[in-house]
Amino acid sequence: MNTEGIHHVTAVAGDPSENVRFYTDVLGLRLVKRTVNFDDTHTYHLYYGDETGSPGTALTFFPFGEGRPGRSGRGQAVATAFAVPEGSLDYWRERLESHGVTVDDVETRFGADVLPFADGDGQPLELVESESAVDPWADGPVPVDAAVRGFHGVTLQSARPDATGRVLGLLGLERTAETADRVRYVAPGDRATVVDLLTRESPRGRPGVGTVHHVAFRVPDAETQMAWRETLSEAGQHVTPQKDRQYFQSIYFREPGGVLFEIATDGPGFTADESVESLGSELKLPSWLEDDREEIRANLPPLDAVTEEAAD
Repeated sequence: MNTEGIHHVTAVAGDPSENVRFYTDVLGLRLVKRTVNFDDTHTYHLYYGDETGSPGTALTFFPFGEGRPGRSGRGQAVATAFAVPEGSLDYWRERLESHGVTVDDVETRFGADVLPFADGDGQPLELVESESAVDPWADGPVPVDAAVRGFHGVTLQSARPDATGRVLGLLGLERTAETADRVRYVAPGDRATVVDLLTRESPRGRPGVGTVHHVAFRVPDAETQMAWRETLSEAGQHVTPQKDRQYFQSIYFREPGGVLFEIATDGPGFTADESVESLGSELKLPSWLEDDREEIRANLPPLDAVTEEAAD
């Protein structure tokens, strides 16, 4: 078995309205789902991606408001990279700087140009000129010939790089290249396939606003997911029971280097409870929370950057 690449990345944010503004107005992603953290219903769970939030495109956030700032470091994913077309980084530098974003110098990494920057919470992000099977969201504010085409991949800072590398190998990623401080692993899918593993020392990461919470890998269905649960458990990983996340099924484990991994199913997807046209326009809740809808809505802050849900 192989996982097919990254399904989604989930991170922690501060102000939810600023989060929506940045990822829709600046990066040009679509807000495809507005729901809540199922374990903390006073907090949104916001999903961004291509037109439908297809696997390999979805960056998701828990915006905790006045939460403690985190610090990216050992035991975490320390950068999330998006794929953009060849020759588009000059456009992106100008666009980001025009919105007050501090942008670092372009790097060349394994033959591709990379533009590092951060969102308003300090979340480390990158744009990588690379090929992708993902079509960009055509109705966003960024021209299609420059728009984001899903994830390129993620960078991990492991406390035990060799052990993390073995887990990546178990998940079906192939070690393809390395430099003095970075090893590249690639999944066999058609998108979001790159995981870079840093081997240099760094301070331990501190969870909080501006950091990644977990990285999810793709599998096609729940049956395959449960086979992975058995395989990982036999390999010594402590894997959670299957959890219903409404738009996919999930299992979780913390690999030996400290990074929280998830394995998520491709379906049923974000159109399970909304049409493609209306994705992200209303607060959606799972059936077990519907009886508490009014209380939940009353405790959530308004999302000033998007159209609010019409009164029921």
